[in-house]
Amino acid sequence: MQTRFILIGYGWRADFFYRISRMLPDRFRIAAWVLRTEERAAQVQEETGIYATADLEKALGKEHDFVVLCIPRDGVKSYLTELMEKKEYILCETPPGKDTEELNELWEAKLRQDGRVQIVEQYPLQPYYAAVEDITDSGVIGDVTQVMLSALHGYHAVSIFRRFLKTGFENCVIRGSVFPYDIVYTNGREGFDYSGKLIRSEREWASFCFDSGKAAFMDFSGEQYFSQIRARRWNIQGTRGEIDDMTVRFLAEGNLPVIQEIQRFDAGINNNSEWSHRRMTFLDRAVYKNPFYPARMNDDEIAVASCLQRMKEYRETGKDFYPLREALQDTYLSFLLEEAEKSGRDIQSESQLWADER
Repeated sequence: MQTRFILIGYGWRADFFYRISRMLPDRFRIAAWVLRTEERAAQVQEETGIYATADLEKALGKEHDFVVLCIPRDGVKSYLTELMEKKEYILCETPPGKDTEELNELWEAKLRQDGRVQIVEQYPLQPYYAAVEDITDSGVIGDVTQVMLSALHGYHAVSIFRRFLKTGFENCVIRGSVFPYDIVYTNGREGFDYSGKLIRSEREWASFCFDSGKAAFMDFSGEQYFSQIRARRWNIQGTRGEIDDMTVRFLAEGNLPVIQEIQRFDAGINNNSEWSHRRMTFLDRAVYKNPFYPARMNDDEIAVASCLQRMKEYRETGKDFYPLREALQDTYLSFLLEEAEKSGRDIQSESQLWADER
């Protein structure tokens, strides 16, 4: 059955939801699009053929399963609060508050209104990270104790850290530094650049030491999201092995050390099939299967579409996939990360209201 949603907001990230509705029209449809002004709404409606308006009430009058909120961080809290009061199911794309005070206020509003909110945190649903989580959950490398990630920033990195370390709402000490450097610009949201221009960027180094003794290390530059000359680096260490990007080292029966690769299978490579990601495998089994094959989608589009799919399941079953309290914790720790990087001091986290689940 087709999933119908109201899309609130416009821009680079909102465009993901629009593209997904075009690539998978039998699965997803934008029932109404909410823009800031009627003039902009009229333009979007003419360009896309989707009903668009600046009037939230008119948009909510269209038959829909949930609302996707995709606006700048400063406006998220007020919109979320209003939508919770209206008893809407909400999938929020942006971190839900601009400071710790707002995060706590939002949690109190969620409890008062029995808010039905999930947050778009797509990276764990990308094929690679989803495959690696399947491998770690199988126990092949034992209990995960340390992770090092050089691929994601802020709350995205924090989310991955907590998810793989399974630290829950433990407190931690955060240390951080920022180092400026020069790099040739190659690619960005506007597309590829071949001019060879030199730009100034920053490299973030940080560590998270949790109360349980587990640790996470971040080494990140913003250029990694698009750059053609900066790669992802990802290392997960467990008591019986480690995963280093696509290589898994582990102890087999009799504690015999083994090295095996994670394999990625994409249709359309070296043949005339249309390109589409199919699956990830490890040893003799698939550890990830693309639920939208054979749609021609990049990994982030697959992950965002998976958020839409899981939001529909959340509405139907109540099963969380990335609930508000998890997003609040990740966003809170990302605020402390910024503070540690700017101040050069060790920053100790403290339990917030959402850590006490009710």
